[in-house]
Formats: sequence, C-alpha cells, structure tokens
Amino acid sequence: MGLRSFPLVSVVMAARNYARFICEAIGSVRAQTLLNWELVIIDDGSSDDTPAAVRPYLSDPRVRYFRSDRLGQPRAKNLGIGFARAPLVAFLDADDAWEPTKLEQQLALFANPKVGVVFCARAIMDEEGAAVAAKPTSGLKRGAVLPQMFTQNFVCFSSCVVRREVFSRVGAFDPQWDLAIDYDLWLRVAKFYEFDFVNEELVSYRTGHGNLSKKLRDRVDTAMSIMHRAESRYAVADDVQTEVIADGYASTCQTLGYTMRASEPLTAVRWYLRALKWPARRFISVKGLVASVLALRTKRVPGSAENATANI
Repeated sequence: MGLRSFPLVSVVMAARNYARFICEAIGSVRAQTLLNWELVIIDDGSSDDTPAAVRPYLSDPRVRYFRSDRLGQPRAKNLGIGFARAPLVAFLDADDAWEPTKLEQQLALFANPKVGVVFCARAIMDEEGAAVAAKPTSGLKRGAVLPQMFTQNFVCFSSCVVRREVFSRVGAFDPQWDLAIDYDLWLRVAKFYEFDFVNEELVSYRTGHGNLSKKLRDRVDTAMSIMHRAESRYAVADDVQTEVIADGYASTCQTLGYTMRASEPLTAVRWYLRALKWPARRFISVKGLVASVLALRTKRVPGSAENATANI
C-alpha cells in the first residue's frame, strides 16, 4: 500500500486569510525527513488567495484540502481531527514552520505508551520570516505535568503531536473559547497522560502580525476562566496543591501586569491589584504595583516625553 493509505501522523492546519504565509508552512511539512504523513488543511472561509496558494500542493496525494464556512479556530481544528486518519495528530498553524527532522524526532518518543503529547522547543521569527533574538526556551516539563501546566502553558501549539486516542478520552477543542484553546485541552490531557519533549528548536513561531496587546488581555481573561473551570469541573484540585493553584492565578495576572506596564500602566495597576487576591507571589505583586503606579505618574507629567510622543 502507498503512503497515502497508512499515514503515521496526520498534520492538521486550520487557516483563514494566511495566503502570505501558508506556502512556507506547507513546504515545511513536505520537507520532513519522515515521509509517511498526511496534511489536512482546513480553509476556514478565507477571503484572500488561500485557495490559489494551496492549489499547487494538491498534486501531492498526502495533501488534503477542505473548505469550511467560518467555523472559528476550535471547530475548524476539530473538523481537521475528524478528517485525520493516522494514530498520531500534529498541529501546525498556517503562519508557522517546522524544521525537517521535527516529526521524525518526536514520533520516537511515543514508544512510551503513557505519553499522550510530545512537543519541542521553539524559535521566534518576525512577520517577514526573519529570526528574532529570544531567550532560549526554558521551563519545558515532561512526565505528569498537571501542576506545572496549571501555572503555565509551556507547550508551543505548532510544536505538538498528540496521540489520537487522547481526543476520544478527554474530548477535542472546546468551541466555548476563542483563545487559549490549547491550554484548556492540555489541562484535560494532563490528568490522564504524560507529556514529553524534544529539547531542540524544531518549530519557528511567527510574531508581529496581530494586535498583541489586545490579544494578550483577552487571552489572559480567557485563561483565568479556563483555570476556574478546571478547578470546578475537571477536579484539578485532586492532583494540584492549593498553593500551586493560587500561584497559577497570581502569576497569570502578574504576567499581564508586567507586559502592559510600560505601554498601559493603568491596565497594569488593575492586574497587579487583581493578583493581590492570592497570597502566592504577593511580594512580586506589590513591587509590580508600585512600579506601575510610578509609570502612570510619569505618563501624566505635563510635557513629558511620553505625552509629547502620544500627541504627535
């Protein structure tokens, strides 16, 4: 039988209006040293040239293209999972790209039957595809990772490969969420499966082509809701200590406060005040609150450089 009949891994790529990036993403799948894959592209109602960009690749029988009508990311990805035929499912966002040995290295780790998800370190690139200097990926965790995952989602989505049976056991992406859909999934998966990783930058994650500050605020709000639901519905407290749960809430608020401190100090003040609700990291919250208040006062000084720039 040919490669098309028995793929080892199905790559799900949901895309909307990413014609300018999708050729690079598809090319990185076709360049894999592991040949036995299929690529399931879900074009979620694109209004740009995405269909034309994909068309030349359809001569490869491993590339399958489906067009949907604006389902949204969770439903589009779930549709891709439904079309997938392999025992392993990988995800690649249409604006990211892989290194050639990614799948080959990751699939070897599924020899451990307890492992449900394998991911890898990531590199950062800008909108044009140029490498961006960034701190080396740190804090990657393997094994039973639910406590660490509650505190921080350390899995780059475009880096993950998931055992297909996982979705039958814990469900797929929840359409309730527009953002952080992978975080919600990983919290469910981590209750039953181990995680593993390849400590090598095998995926390039693209940044700089969206409203980062607004998306970040929305993402944190969503993450807080997901954490609360994990407590109330997924019984996370059975496996995660109370102190760790508090630390997760506090650190999430602090992250947004720190990120917004320079550009929107008033927003940062609000998030640091919110972080004070939890005893964990309280000293860090107070320090961040003081720094944000000082930044806010500086912005309000008449004739300051910040005011001058804002009024140009």
